[in-house]
Amino acid sequence: MTGKKDRGFFARSHSLARRNKVITKQQLQELAKEHGTPLFVVDHDELRNNIAMFRKYLPRVVPFYAIKSNPMPEIVHTLYEEGAGFDVASLPEFEVATQNLKGMSDADKMKWIYDKIIYANTIKPMEMLEALDKYKLLVTYDNFDEVKKLKKYSPNSRAILRICVPNKGAVVELSSKFGAMPEDCADLVYAALDAGISVEGLSFHVGSQTTEFDNYTIALKLAADIFEQVAKRGYKKMHMLDLGGGYPAPYDESVKPFPVLAEVINKSLNELFPKDIFCLAEPGRFMNATAAYSISRINGKTFRKGKPCYYINDGAYHTYSGIIFDHQHCHVHSFREDAKLVECGVFGPTCDALDVISMHEQLPADLQIGDLVYSDNMGAYSHASSTWFNGFPPAKVIHINL
Repeated sequence: MTGKKDRGFFARSHSLARRNKVITKQQLQELAKEHGTPLFVVDHDELRNNIAMFRKYLPRVVPFYAIKSNPMPEIVHTLYEEGAGFDVASLPEFEVATQNLKGMSDADKMKWIYDKIIYANTIKPMEMLEALDKYKLLVTYDNFDEVKKLKKYSPNSRAILRICVPNKGAVVELSSKFGAMPEDCADLVYAALDAGISVEGLSFHVGSQTTEFDNYTIALKLAADIFEQVAKRGYKKMHMLDLGGGYPAPYDESVKPFPVLAEVINKSLNELFPKDIFCLAEPGRFMNATAAYSISRINGKTFRKGKPCYYINDGAYHTYSGIIFDHQHCHVHSFREDAKLVECGVFGPTCDALDVISMHEQLPADLQIGDLVYSDNMGAYSHASSTWFNGFPPAKVIHINL
């Protein structure tokens, strides 16, 4: 890491336990009054707290932030200053990660990309492979046809084979789309070697927002077995293990604390892999979910089948898009602390009946048009997939504690 990154990480005295949020309801309301709604507020101190927590409890695992979860350049810059690596899945994401390298010499830029970026999309466009071949990029693959593409379009790539592992209990299942079957993995390693591609190691992903921590135990045992199979056939130069993502955000009390998961992972890592294996991971949601809030205004109110229903100026096509694309349950809260709560419906602003935030939110029955509501834990897979559907723009973004 550069000196700047070292100062950024070590000079801060953040609590490494999950701290209470420092942003008050009053501050959120003041921001909404100043900037209008819908508003998306990102707290960069929380980003720093989260990466510090990850490092404390998983000391062997280097975090590579999954940019797809929230690609805002400001978020990427803060994590860059903290010394994070980056998981990119497209050429534009690569450019977001590397925009922080302005002013570096070409040699330093090449070294940073070599050390700090993994292109973790197993299926890559040919033009991207050609464009990035000069960087000797670390890339993932999981099939024989991808090996042919690497040989033709990016022979200088360094490859990591992604294996298919159980995704039981994950909110977003990935194993049906990505990952080589374990019985094919040794052959896939040697196919890449025969094509002249360096194979650095293995990767897996247990599924996003996983609730079954044993998925990691099973995946790590599978990976260790494949390392052994490949070594028995003569190739002993694999030295990297990518533990992917899946690290759950604390959306509610049902999510087990991160230190519990870290203990499970550390136990398997220490039992199965020697210390000289370089371990990385691709946390996205874990880094940013708790770092953002959404603030909206009530534009309409009615009663449907006796239930209070509120229409707010943000919705499922905008900041609450994670309801559709990420299977999230985004909770909407009132700023009033003393009101009796009842079951309410909350709808977004568009004319589409799909634009439903919740039919079962606990809110006061007497909120009025013009009142503000908010949601916390909104940093991941929310603003990143906002649209302009029906002419409604995405929420305005405000960054604090930069």
